[in-house]
Amino acid sequence: MADDTAPASTTRAQLDDLVEEWLSLDEAAELLGTTVSRVRQKVRERDLLAVKSAASSQPRVPALLFVDGLPVDGLRGTLVLLGDARYTDDEAAVWLFTADETLPGRPVDALREGRGREVRRRAQSLTF
Repeated sequence: MADDTAPASTTRAQLDDLVEEWLSLDEAAELLGTTVSRVRQKVRERDLLAVKSAASSQPRVPALLFVDGLPVDGLRGTLVLLGDARYTDDEAAVWLFTADETLPGRPVDALREGRGREVRRRAQSLTF
């Protein structure tokens, strides 16, 4: 879990450096063939992640969380485990997009490559 003393603005600034491409909730809804309300529901249910960053006061979805127009496999389980470890959505996004030498690479890339089990194993270890 990130340092509780770190302000949200610091975490949000990190997101702008880590995430290359963002989708608005409208764009995510279009990609999924659904409504913005349904996208918000997916975020609440941890099927998807939307966060604000320093560059935008509106929640946005990192584009790499989609593969072939659907949320990447293993994302929900990973987000649930990070939530269990008391990560905020901002912190979870930073974790997903920060390189982990033990994977190797970023957790989001490992999920996209079908290595969700490895990613969830590392996320689960954060709860201890």
